[in-house]
Formats: sequence, structure tokens, C-alpha cells
Amino acid sequence: MSEATFTALRAQLEQAATTFADGPRTLEGILLGMVDDVDRAVREPLEIFPVCHHSPASALAMARRLREKQPKVVYLELCEDMAPLLTELRNCRLPVAVQAFATEVDGFPADWAPLSVVAPVTEASAEYQAIAYALDTPGVELVLVDRSSDHVFQWQEPEAEAPDGADPDAPPAEEEAALHGDAVGVEIGDLRPRFAELEEHLLRHGKVRHWSEWWHQYVELPLGGSDHDTYRQVMFLIGSLFRRLAPGGSRRVRVDEDRERYMWTRMREHLAGTGTDPADCLYVCGAFHAASRVEEFGVGGSAGFEISPRTDTKWQYGLIPSSHAAIEAQFGLAAGSVSIAATEWAKNLKRTRVKPYRLAGQAGTRKPARTAAPPAPMADTPPADRLTGFLQRPPVLDPLDEAELLGWSVEIVRAARRNGYLASTADAIAVFETSILLAGMRDRAKPTPYDFQDAAVTCIEKESVPGRRDVRRLAEIMMGGDRIGQVGYDALPPLARDVHDRLAPLNLRLQQRGVQRALLDIASQPELAKCSDVLWILKYLMPHGAARPIMGERRLGEKSIQESWDLALGTHQRALIELGYEGVSIEQVLEQRLRRTAYDPKATAATVLRAVEDAVLHLRSRRLADELGTRALEVLAQERSVDGAPEVLRRVRGLLAYYRTNEPVLPGWVESFVKTGHAHYCTLLPTAFTDEDATVRQVAAMFGFLFSMESLALSLGCDRTQLELAVAQSHPREPDKTALLWAAQTQLGRLSRDELRARCADLLGNPLVVPAYPRYLSGFLHALEPVPQLTDFVVEAVSNAFAELPDPVLLPWLPSLITSLRSSGSELAPLLIREAGRIFPGRLDALDTWVPPWRAQAAPAAALGSGRPGSPAALSLLAAHPAACDSLAALLGCEGTWDEPAPTGVALLARHPGTATALEALLTPS
Repeated sequence: MSEATFTALRAQLEQAATTFADGPRTLEGILLGMVDDVDRAVREPLEIFPVCHHSPASALAMARRLREKQPKVVYLELCEDMAPLLTELRNCRLPVAVQAFATEVDGFPADWAPLSVVAPVTEASAEYQAIAYALDTPGVELVLVDRSSDHVFQWQEPEAEAPDGADPDAPPAEEEAALHGDAVGVEIGDLRPRFAELEEHLLRHGKVRHWSEWWHQYVELPLGGSDHDTYRQVMFLIGSLFRRLAPGGSRRVRVDEDRERYMWTRMREHLAGTGTDPADCLYVCGAFHAASRVEEFGVGGSAGFEISPRTDTKWQYGLIPSSHAAIEAQFGLAAGSVSIAATEWAKNLKRTRVKPYRLAGQAGTRKPARTAAPPAPMADTPPADRLTGFLQRPPVLDPLDEAELLGWSVEIVRAARRNGYLASTADAIAVFETSILLAGMRDRAKPTPYDFQDAAVTCIEKESVPGRRDVRRLAEIMMGGDRIGQVGYDALPPLARDVHDRLAPLNLRLQQRGVQRALLDIASQPELAKCSDVLWILKYLMPHGAARPIMGERRLGEKSIQESWDLALGTHQRALIELGYEGVSIEQVLEQRLRRTAYDPKATAATVLRAVEDAVLHLRSRRLADELGTRALEVLAQERSVDGAPEVLRRVRGLLAYYRTNEPVLPGWVESFVKTGHAHYCTLLPTAFTDEDATVRQVAAMFGFLFSMESLALSLGCDRTQLELAVAQSHPREPDKTALLWAAQTQLGRLSRDELRARCADLLGNPLVVPAYPRYLSGFLHALEPVPQLTDFVVEAVSNAFAELPDPVLLPWLPSLITSLRSSGSELAPLLIREAGRIFPGRLDALDTWVPPWRAQAAPAAALGSGRPGSPAALSLLAAHPAACDSLAALLGCEGTWDEPAPTGVALLARHPGTATALEALLTPS
């Protein structure tokens, strides 16, 4: 291109700057600088092809240029370490995303893990056209030149930032929009003004709502049928405009310039190493980078940029499903814009008859028809100035396609009816006319899909949305829908393929999206037990809903004979693929996660015991269970609080019962855990009674551990005196903990039932203590966990409270009673209900004459005096009625005769006077 190519354009822009800015000042520098950027990019010997991300105009121009030029090397702006994955695109249904994933980081902050980088690919993108051409054309080399995934995070600031283009205040995304998760997106050809005032100016004067609509109206449509030179120069001009108006000195601009230096350095290295002629190459990059002003720009640029080495982080690579909504959410595009771009791509292909490139065997695409041999590459001719004519040419008025608009109007009414709207034919006519009216108000000869969406919302949307989707969402679906990609079986990692193979006996299409019901009759088909094992592990590893049990459960010592599952592995394909980055089988991944949970610095004894239980349930690994159990013993010995005591008690009981019924002997770590737990909780017991942060439920769980495992602990060498001393040193100040202590003393034999009953009677008889009596009852309720033998006494105490407490005290206490029963209802409520059903009469008419057993037994007990075994009253009763003892002796095979009752009192002294005489001599002074 000669020096005078853009002379006329420079003169016109200089004159415009003088007119609008009252003199050649800053505006002239910006306008002429834009022309210089275009001139510089066009002059570059290595042809630069500027693109916009997921732009049908860019894809169309790319397909046309590749057939004309047929380059031997294609340089693509994409992470260079993702190159081996691109061949797997032929096994997928687009859109999908190329992903780099790292679970363990080395060289980055630990709180950044896991690291994830994705680059989505759609069919209506110039990048896919370049990839398909390079991979299916013999002799063509595809070279990725952008920074590696490791450098993406090397150049990231320490503080967490939202992905470029994302709105931090946006509402949560739907399931389809979350397919990329929290991954960092690689922007291939991102074009969006970074100067907020410029974007606001363009939207206001373009009479559009958002940037995607402006781009569709003023760039996509004009460039859809333009020639190659016009397309390149216009995209260079747009990239230069946005680049020169971007805020200077920001971190993002600095990173962009480093990326440009990185890419040009890689391209010069490849050209020097292979000896390829730059004229036979094509460089595909974003228009923003095409108008670069760095010194390293071009084949002849400086070579002073040094690329830093990668860290020791181990990256895993794979393909994950993507969707139009996920791309829009990640890159800040308007909802439905990618779907509209796909529709526009199909229309452009039909209109221009350009044959796009598709990977051979690409899933979801039609088999291309046989065509003649590709034409010979055309000789490149120096392009002329296309910008001047393009900028001066008035917009081409696209005639209204009434049939297309009428079809849209009828279809949106039909969709609205299916979703509960009371739409009619009149609404279809209104949508048709309103679309034309809105286009006229916005200076458009033809309604765009965005005009149609606004018209549909205006005419059909009412005060409320009757169905799951509103009219705007229905219009987006109708215009192309949220197309969701799928990774084919051959492109899945080994773990995902292994899961599909092991679940093959279910005869389900597991790669299909949506929920499928799986029925497992394990009793009649024992081979399905292996499928059940896989499903339970998937339930543990994958998000909620991927594998959800409907019938059947897995507990220690139990086996299901029938199970029913809802499976949605196709919907959660991304999560299954990312499991493949952690190991080669789901058992290995589960074992790694259990170890990670157990050895976490913040792990508690309860969480480690849960990991032990999961290892027994899902892996049936005695080795792993013993290892994690030993870790639980270490964590328990280091704990200084009782927060996890309830869960520790529940899980230790379950594991102890399992090993007692399934193993010949208890594992060594279980015995050690019981011994350590006994000493540990005895030590913490006095402190827990006075600690305000320790709840009565936690203290009751400690007693539950000590009492329920006391026999095992004593057999292993523990001392009961330690427990008695701990109880003696406990001095609670709160009523509920005091009642719990009384229950523990009763269990240890330090407090009798009569004394406990007398204390409760004293509480009810003291007017100062009556308001706090419900808290004592709460303590007795929690005491049922460690001392279930007190169930009848608790029923008695609660009955006395209902009988004697005044209403101002009783009624406010009832909610707390219900709350206590609900929190521990699975263990406490059945005990109380069962005991109350045994004590209380079963008929309503018997309630009037019913006498509580604790009151009926009071009189006989007082008349008999002390009825303890060995007392005189008991011996006299046995001597008066010897038949019962004779029958029991005969049953046991004992023989003997009845002796006279031993003398007592004065009779005993008369028969044995020696003791009294010795005592008299001792007491008589000499």
C-alpha cells in the first residue's frame, strides 16, 4: 500500500476536527491517530485478521478469506497450552468450552484454588472457522500464540476481581448460565468500549438499550455483506477507536499490551524456527489487539520482551459443555444476543452462499455435501482505501420481510399460550404492528430481533407471569434458544468414560440432558449392586441433583434390595468432567477428598469421623478407615471445646455398632478413641458446666459418650473414679445444666430417685424458683440422651409441671419445650411418647379416676418403711410367706431349710453379752 492510500481520509477527518472542535486539537490527534493505526495494521506483511467474539459477520468474513487465501499457518489468539484439545472438538456438539483446570496450586496463593480458565467456542465464530480449516486441511499448521493458562493468573492482581465485562451487582445466573462456574474467561476478539461515556453516547444516539443491540444494528448488519478489505479496515478502525478512548494506565490496558507483546514474540519465534513466509500466514486476533501500538508489533518489531517461566502448578485440560447463556453471563453480553448471532449466521450463509468450514464428524452438524476441489489461492493485491467510501455511504435500507416478522408474531403468541398467557390472534397483530412502529421510531427500515422482543413484551406481558418463563425469555428461545453444547464420549476424560461404562447396565442415555429415572432391583439382579455403588459415590462427589436417590438409603450395616434414582449426568456434565481432573476413577477422587477433609487444619473430630464413615460406606476400605480413624484420635486429643460432642457421640455409636456386628474384633483405633474420649471428656466436664458457650445439649452428649461407652472404657483400663471426680468437681450455675448434673449423679448412684423427686418437689414449692422450673425440665429432657432410665421420671416431672405450674409460667415455656423436642426429636420424643403411653390410661373416661403411679406408690412405701433388701421388714415378710422362696429355690436347684429369724435389738444383746460387757469396761474410768 502506498503512502497516499489514506490521504483523502486524513484530509476529511482533519477538516471535521477543525469544524467540530474549533481548531485542530485533541480531537484531530485521535481521528488522525486512528487512521495511522489502520494504515499500520494494513501495511503489516503478516496479514492480521481482526475479529469480534462470536460475531457472525467476522465468521462469514473468515470463511470467505480462508477459501481465498488458503494460508499455510494460522496464528490464533488462544492460550498456547490448549492446542492439544482442539482436535477433540469434532467429538462434541457446539457450543463447548476449552478448559484448563488446576486443583493444587504451586506458585499462587492457596486461597485461589481451584484455578480454571475457559475459552468458549461456537459455530458462529471466526475462531471456529479458523480451527476447522487448519485441522481438516492437509499441510496447514495451527499455532496458538496467546499467553498460557499459567500466565493468566501470573498477571492477575492479588485481590479477587470480577471477570472482565461482568456486572458485580447482577442477579444470580440460571443453571445454563452457570456452566462455566467461576472460571476466568479468555476473551478472543472482545470488542466493547471501555470508556463509559463513549458507550453511553453510542447507546443514546443509536436508540438502543445495550451494547449488543448497538453492535448488531451498526456493525453486524453493515459488515455482513462487505468485501474483505472493507471488513478489515472497518474493524481496525473500531479497534483503534476503543483503544484510544480506553482509560490510560489501568491494569487491564497494561495486561492487554503484555498479551500483544507475548503474541508477537511467539509468532516471530515460529517464523524464525520454521522459515515460513509471512505472506503465507494469517494472524487471527481481536480488533482491539490488531490496532496495537506496542514496539513489538509486527514481524519487524523489537524483540526485547521476555516471557516469564511457568509455575510448578500442574494443569489439567479438557472440554466442558457451554451454552449461549453461559457465554453471555461470562462476557457481559445481553441475554439472547448469542442466540440472535447464531440465527444471523444461518441467514448470512443462506444469503451469501458461503460454504463454512466444519470439522469432519462434528456432532450436531449436517454432513457437508461433496464439493469440487478448492480454488487456487488468489494473489494478494494491494488494497485500496475502503474506509472513505464506507463512512460516507448512507445505510442500505433492508426491505421489510413481512413473512418473517409475521411468523415471529404468530410463534410468540403460540409460545405464550403454552406458558399460561391469555394471548390471542389480536395480540399477534399487535406485536406485528408494534414492531414496525418501534423500528420507525428508532430510524430503522426493518425491525430487528430486539425491536420484536420489545414489541412482544409490550403487547403480551401482563401484570404477572403465569408460567416459569416471561415473554422476553420466550422471545429469546424462539429466536434461537439457549443452545447447550455437549462433550462427546470420545472427548471425555477417562474418569467420565469409566462412569458411563459402569452405569451401562441401567440402559439409560446418560449424556442426554434432563432428569432420567433409574430403577435398581438389586434382589433379582445382583449385578446392579455395582451400579448402586457408583451412584452413591456420585451423590457424594457431584452437585445436588446430579444423582438423587428417591428410594433406598445407605447406612452402616444395611444393604438396599431396591433403589430408585433421578439422574441428570448430562445436565451436570461439566462437574463430571472436572472430576476427571482429580483422578482416573471416582474411588480415587473420593479417597483424595476424604483425606483432604481429614487433614484439613480446621478439621474437627466430628468431621474426621464423618470421613471415616464415608470411607466405610462408599469405599469399604479398612485401610483408609483405620488411617482416618487414627487421625480422628489425634484431632480429638487436641480439641479444647465440646462443640462437636453431639455429632461425635452419634458417629462413634454408629461405627462401634457396625464393627461389633461385622468384625471379629474392634479396630485398634476404635479402642484408643474410646479410651482417649473417656479421659478427654472427663477432663472437660467441669469446665463445660460453667462455660456459657457450651450448651446443655453438648454437655448431655459428653455424658452420653461417658455412660454409653463406660463398660468398654473400663475393660480397656479406664478408671471410673476419674468420672466420679469430674462430676463431683462440676458446679453449674444454670438451671438446665443443674438438672443434667442431678441426672448424672443418679446414674452414678450418688443420688437416689426419692432424693431427686424430693428436690423437684422443693423446686415447685419455692415461689422464687417456680419461674425457672421449666429450665430444669429442659435439662431433664436432655438427660434422656445419657440416662434413658430416667424416662419415667421425666414423664412424672413434666406431668407435675402441667398440674402445678401457673399459666403465666407454663404457657411461655411450651414453645421452648416444643423446640427442645424438635431439635432432638429423633432420640427423645419417641422415648417420652412410649413411656407416657404406658403410664397414662388409654381411654378418656378412665382419666377421671386415674391415679398417677408415683402418687399411688407413695402410701405403701411409707407404710412398709425401708424396703431395702436385708432390712428387718423384708426378712419378716419373707419368713411370713416362704412359698415364693421355696419355689425359686426349687427352680434353681437349691436345697435348704428355713432358720429362725436372727434376733434383733435387746434379744441380740441378751444372747451375746460379751460385746456389751467389753464396752462397759472400756467406758468405765479406772
